[in-house]
Amino acid sequence: MVKAEVRPRSIATRRAFENAVTVDMLIGGSTNTALHLPAIAREAGVSLTLDDFDEISRRTPHICRLAPAGEHTMADLEEAGGIPAVMAVAMRRLHDLPTVSGLTTHQVAARALPQDNAIIRPLDDPYHAEGGIAVLRGSLAPLGAVVKSGAVDPGMLTFRGPARVFDAEAPAMRAILDGKIKPLDVVLIRYVGPKGAPGMPEMLAPTSAIAGMGMDASVALVTDGRFSGATRGGAIGHVSPEAVAGGPIALVREGDMVSFDIPARRLDVEVGSEELERRRRTWKPPQKPLSGYLQRYRRLVGGAHLGAVLGDEND
Repeated sequence: MVKAEVRPRSIATRRAFENAVTVDMLIGGSTNTALHLPAIAREAGVSLTLDDFDEISRRTPHICRLAPAGEHTMADLEEAGGIPAVMAVAMRRLHDLPTVSGLTTHQVAARALPQDNAIIRPLDDPYHAEGGIAVLRGSLAPLGAVVKSGAVDPGMLTFRGPARVFDAEAPAMRAILDGKIKPLDVVLIRYVGPKGAPGMPEMLAPTSAIAGMGMDASVALVTDGRFSGATRGGAIGHVSPEAVAGGPIALVREGDMVSFDIPARRLDVEVGSEELERRRRTWKPPQKPLSGYLQRYRRLVGGAHLGAVLGDEND
């Protein structure tokens, strides 16, 4: 590749990123993809937005359901033929493009053979008709939020409950472990976004605690932070704008009703716009003194809906 002067931007094209998102939707991958791919695309000079993710999700079936969302593991997927086998099943949905292997996308797929239709289902018998990730918008997330829809219990695809508001991860964990969170609650953890934390940590511990206590089908979690690939249940992250930037999530109060409708791609707080504006007039972000690189990072980092990329000093 060096001798042939095949450079990253020769491969990392707009259509290549579309292929990457398509495969992620096919396997119901991590919501972190909605951070990493837009960030990489930006470096390659390619625009990749949450709208692109949702548009591809709506036309791509979910054909692999891996733990903890399903019973199959990554090792099972590898034995069934791995990602090339997934690509083989969906080859007509992928652009035929150069890859680092020297083969094109379709050539890679053509060499693969799915070994187990229970692990990699055919397109006409998917787990879900749409992809494993959905992008939600609404009064709580005007710029978008992300959920691994393929890992949500069918009974939670629409949900409504009172907000249990926490301004950090630790107090939310204490409330969950102390039995203070009840079925139909919406655990809302804010000020953990790219600027707020700073750094947008994974909310893996709260989601694991909720699941471990058998409430992943009855308690939702909404945050401007993010999740790991091991998340399941009604866990909605990347809420944008984030709280420290003055997003609506900063204005939610204990007991406010929060609702989401994943098929309709909605995430809302049931508080009128006039009341939210009244609250905004008295809102002040919590002070978290920072110095050095973290102070600079907070000043420069963009929102989760943009991939949490760093801007320029002059932005």
